[in-house]
Amino acid sequence: MRIFMMAAACAALAGCMTAGETVSFKASNPQQQALMRDGQRALVSRQKTSLVLVRPAARQMQTNGRPVFVVGINNLGKQPVDFRVGQVEAVQHAAGSDFEMKVVTYEMLVQEERNRQVAAALLTGLAAGANAYSAANAGHGSYTTPSGRTGTFYSPTAAAIAQNNAAVQNEAMIAATVETGQRNMAALEQSVIKDNTLMPGEWYGGQLHLAPPTNQGGAQKSYTIVITVGPDRHVIDVAQGPPGV
Repeated sequence: MRIFMMAAACAALAGCMTAGETVSFKASNPQQQALMRDGQRALVSRQKTSLVLVRPAARQMQTNGRPVFVVGINNLGKQPVDFRVGQVEAVQHAAGSDFEMKVVTYEMLVQEERNRQVAAALLTGLAAGANAYSAANAGHGSYTTPSGRTGTFYSPTAAAIAQNNAAVQNEAMIAATVETGQRNMAALEQSVIKDNTLMPGEWYGGQLHLAPPTNQGGAQKSYTIVITVGPDRHVIDVAQGPPGV
């Protein structure tokens, strides 16, 4: 279960969770069991050749945000089995109808992060340009003598100091932007669930990101996640809403 615990610890990708909504699970057949894992609700689903353990990635879901779950999969069979993210289904049940909840794949999250990095680079470039412009005009000043005479002066030393400080600040801003982007990409690579072939007895797991369910005006949201592992279909019933609802 080491991979499962590592993925659960990587809650940063789920967003900065403030007071939001809690999640509960309902065992829909005898092969399922709702339980608690480290103070959080979870569900174990066992089929003929696989076992799936699902729990929220954070103690509370962000209201109107993407639900993020940590999924652990165990191959109980004697043959390799495939898990494909493209086969995961999520459907919200509301007002007597079903609505698809899109699975946000690793590739989608990577593209979002790349877009974020482009925006961050543009903002960093603007800030660096403003620093450089300010430094280029440093060293200039004005004075007024006791007799009332005014004038201007230029200090090469002050200008050199300002330009050096601006260069150091710009280099630090650019380095921080690059480092943040690299760190976020590494977190996605390590934590988000992807296509995988599980060998007999092998555990595999990661974060499963879903599109936000439709707001029910503060009422509880109900949706189903179907996780296919080889020939097995694990149907996970989820209830999400404000604490106490």
